[in-house]
Amino acid sequence: MKFEIILQRISEPDTISMIISVLSRRGPEVIYMEKTKVLFVCVHNSARSQMAEAFLNNLAGERFIAESAGLEAGTLNPFSVEAMQKIGIDISMNDTKSVFDFLKQGKTYDYVITVCDKESAERCPYFPGEVKRLHWNFEDPSSFRGTNDEILEKTELVRAQIKEKIEQFIKEVRC
Repeated sequence: MKFEIILQRISEPDTISMIISVLSRRGPEVIYMEKTKVLFVCVHNSARSQMAEAFLNNLAGERFIAESAGLEAGTLNPFSVEAMQKIGIDISMNDTKSVFDFLKQGKTYDYVITVCDKESAERCPYFPGEVKRLHWNFEDPSSFRGTNDEILEKTELVRAQIKEKIEQFIKEVRC
């Protein structure tokens, strides 16, 4: 019989050592896997970072734990919600969060990926530990103007760009 244990990141090294010790007594059939933690950051956590979080958790949740936050918490963008619902992903109940709250809570990540413009990304705080920082520049759906249909169409283009980048990230990152 083969047992597969997937543990989310535990911050206390002693706890990890204890768990591995206990599990290793069960024999070689026990496998220890740690998920890669990723934080997506944009300005208000209202669209781009929300979509990126949803895609990574949806496409590779067995390998990654994705969260999202903004430089400040905003209001969820209704066009982003609709664009994601059109492909079967519901983000309508998500809260918007502040990256600085995550930092105060002592959260740690393997990757912090900014999905806003370069100037805004430079305002993102540095998280402790060996964090890989990446920057993916996507247009901000909150800046789109036009009819509702035109705004939705532009948001769907950003959604497609984010999904493509997430798929590429999944292929490149080995957990």
